[in-house]
Amino acid sequence: MPRRRSTLLALGGLAAGLLVSSPAAASPPAVSPPAADPVADRQPLAVGTGGAVATVDPDATRVGLEVLARGGNAADAAVAAAAALGVSEPYSAGVGGGGFFVYYDAASRTVSTIDGRETAPLAMGADAFLDAAGDPLPLQEAVQSGLSVGTPGTPLTWARALAEFGTLSLAEVLEGGTRLAAEGFVVDRTFQQQTADNQEKLARFASSAELFLPGGAPPEVGSVFRNPDLARTYDLLAEEGVGALYTGEIGADVVRTAQHPPMAVGADPVRPGLLAAEDLARYDAPLREPTRVDYRGLEVYGMAPPSSGGSTVGEALGILEQFPLSTLPAVPALHRYLAASALAFADRNAYVGDPAYVQVPLAELLSPAFAAERACAIDPDRALATPVAAGDPDGEYGPCPAEDAATPDAATEGPNTTHLTVADAAGNVASYTLTIEQTGGSGITVPGRGFLLNNELTDFTFAPSDATVPEPNLPAPGKRPRSSMSPTIVLRDGEPVLALGSPGGSTIITTVLQTLLNRVDGHLDLAEAIAAPRASLRNTAAVEAEPAFVDAHGAELTALGYSFTTTAEIGAATGIEFLPGGLLLAAAESERRGGGSAGVVHELAAGGAGDGALVPRLGTGG
Repeated sequence: MPRRRSTLLALGGLAAGLLVSSPAAASPPAVSPPAADPVADRQPLAVGTGGAVATVDPDATRVGLEVLARGGNAADAAVAAAAALGVSEPYSAGVGGGGFFVYYDAASRTVSTIDGRETAPLAMGADAFLDAAGDPLPLQEAVQSGLSVGTPGTPLTWARALAEFGTLSLAEVLEGGTRLAAEGFVVDRTFQQQTADNQEKLARFASSAELFLPGGAPPEVGSVFRNPDLARTYDLLAEEGVGALYTGEIGADVVRTAQHPPMAVGADPVRPGLLAAEDLARYDAPLREPTRVDYRGLEVYGMAPPSSGGSTVGEALGILEQFPLSTLPAVPALHRYLAASALAFADRNAYVGDPAYVQVPLAELLSPAFAAERACAIDPDRALATPVAAGDPDGEYGPCPAEDAATPDAATEGPNTTHLTVADAAGNVASYTLTIEQTGGSGITVPGRGFLLNNELTDFTFAPSDATVPEPNLPAPGKRPRSSMSPTIVLRDGEPVLALGSPGGSTIITTVLQTLLNRVDGHLDLAEAIAAPRASLRNTAAVEAEPAFVDAHGAELTALGYSFTTTAEIGAATGIEFLPGGLLLAAAESERRGGGSAGVVHELAAGGAGDGALVPRLGTGG
């Protein structure tokens, strides 16, 4: 799904890569005739000053930059860009979903996080996703239903981010998204393809078909897609605040829609939802302490449970700290990356869940001593036999423990989601991952409101894989399902160096990890670290990898005992790096998901960044 994009800004003097290969009813949208230039220009790299934004979409990046240019800070611009993504990336995110917001405040030199994860209804029990015989429901039967819909967390995340860190009102930051919804955006191949891929699901619900399938088919590339219902929803949120959703008329519509999905004529009925007005009224998006690990002299901050992103990325970095990756050839370094990922995922599956319901041994999972014990399981000459057993984060560590039973993960996370990264001129940084879970979420659009409802509750484990072993991610009343979202901010001596994140379900964790390793140990610039071919081992029997990765390294890694399955794309990352001289580098994908969009308020002239000094070493060796 190619898109036209700008030429990369040259950044000369790059080192060789370590972890990369070479080479009521909703109002119908207005759809106008094809534009003369049907595809928005996308720029995956920008260097300059005044603030930076990186997202998957040029309209969202533009909206964020407009907020920065008129004096808003990183929190303001992040919320504004997220609202724009709710318009132009409606199958990935929106007010019907949730997410995790990680923020560096330059004045206090501290990192804070907001947990905007959806919650299960109070009426939901551990057997919610089992059929009458006690067997797990088929995944798509659960996804395409009101049963999968959790309490949306995104609106309160926006309000909390602005109240805690921002300088503008919700009404002010929603202006760009509201205008985009009303005036429309140009349909590109990615949006059309995502619509086509989900046409059967969207057609099942009358409100979704009316909004996203005008005339019964996906909108044409080059047409202008408008969502006046969403513009009115944003207007109401601007006027009344997020109470309009949690205790007001929008919320009443959400509850009605989840409990009684609006089926299309002739469509088979779906399971009704359990979401109630009380669930919305009691929802909170709490501030949580971030995770932190030290890696090669850097402080790496992430999201704590119920996200498994910070703990799993952090544990894997702790394991890899034991090895001199920057001096190893590519394949031995990749072998250790894959093994560390498998070990960390085994522990994620065994121990991580909503901390209000599960005692997560977070400090031990992130401890250097536990990492050293886990690292001793890595044979330099042979792949681990995956799935591997979880470790024992009990505070008493020594030689390699005996192998125990493997810890496969029974939950399934959708591959979609979106991530945005923002920095302002004062040094504030936002790393924000938001989602409605699978592409198109539940498939259910709230009639008259212009947004899709999430299917986040299918991130719960439907049934334990072993009834004799505690399962931390079963459904429960008010519980937040485990997530893999991994918004990350990296500091050195308390000052921001780098921020990044990605969509991709459980591959989010390995995408963030591999990108960090590419940048820190591989000494690639951020744009190349993001663009590099990816592989993901999540304690499964085979490594999931992009074709370019298999072409470059598959034969040598297969000789070590790895096996591969290929997938066209893994993740769609964005990031921002602080360069010497007060410069900011914003980077997004050059190809994946049609290419991302990076921008700065005041851009350096093309070719003006061709100085190797702009790509400093980040780590202290290893």
